[in-house]
Amino acid sequence: MHEPVNDGLCCAADVFRDGLGALAEPLGGLEDEEGEALPEGLPDVVDCHVHLFPPAIFERIWAWFERYGWPIRYRLHAQETMRFLFARGVKQMVALHYSHKPGLARDMNRFMAELTADDRRVLGTATVLPGEPDAAAILREGLALGLGAVKLHCHVQCMAPDDPEMDAIYRVCSEAGAPLVLHAGREPKSPAYKVDTYAICAAERVEKVLHRWPDLKLLVPHLGADEFEAYHRLMLEHDNLWLDTTMVVAEYLPTMPPRKLLVDRPERLVYGTDFPNLPYAWDREVKKLAALDLGDEVLAAVLHGTARELFAFPE
Repeated sequence: MHEPVNDGLCCAADVFRDGLGALAEPLGGLEDEEGEALPEGLPDVVDCHVHLFPPAIFERIWAWFERYGWPIRYRLHAQETMRFLFARGVKQMVALHYSHKPGLARDMNRFMAELTADDRRVLGTATVLPGEPDAAAILREGLALGLGAVKLHCHVQCMAPDDPEMDAIYRVCSEAGAPLVLHAGREPKSPAYKVDTYAICAAERVEKVLHRWPDLKLLVPHLGADEFEAYHRLMLEHDNLWLDTTMVVAEYLPTMPPRKLLVDRPERLVYGTDFPNLPYAWDREVKKLAALDLGDEVLAAVLHGTARELFAFPE
């Protein structure tokens, strides 16, 4: 795949081979070339996986990645991140964040609401820590601030998708019609997490949620990595499941999804990057995706069509 830039950092392919997970050791960054704008000839691009955190939380996240994940190429805070992507041709974005301990979510949701209130190109998400006191009320308050979706992260928040404490979250999202972006895939597994992500994030746990909450609009990032076959089946069987492409088609990690996962239901796929928390060029993902020759209709659906329908962006 690629060679780590920094000596002493492991290659993702090696740790996958050993069954230890993508982040058994820190990975290296890539010194790949970046463009000044999106490639000419692409359909409109909506990035459905952009992280916007308050400055202090961003700094802690970057420190974690530098120690346990990969080098952060773009240390841009929230407003800088928005300006960077819009200046390079991204039309709209979904702004994600997640609360990692009780008592943070209300302030984080207010930060997100204020940040995104005056820009219709940005759909801000609400977050909450499942199981914290008044979790449902916190989430309803966040949505009432104008935030249009919800973001949770099983690895960071240490919960399984089918944990009973998640029911309150699913109920709020279902009743509000708010899409839930839930990092429920097993990767990237890391010994730095407080939970075994392979134990809590099995695809069959997500399947239970899809059956139990048919009105929930559930988006699983990273194409459900690394259980691609399982998520392909779930996507074919469930109309309440969406997936995003984030980091999986960038050819940074050693696994590539099967082509059928990208073409069989493009109306269930959206494009995302994980910007700014990247170890490679900001436009690598979209270039790799375009180079797969998926066909004009599929590419347009993945880059903007599905996202605009799911998140109700204006055309």
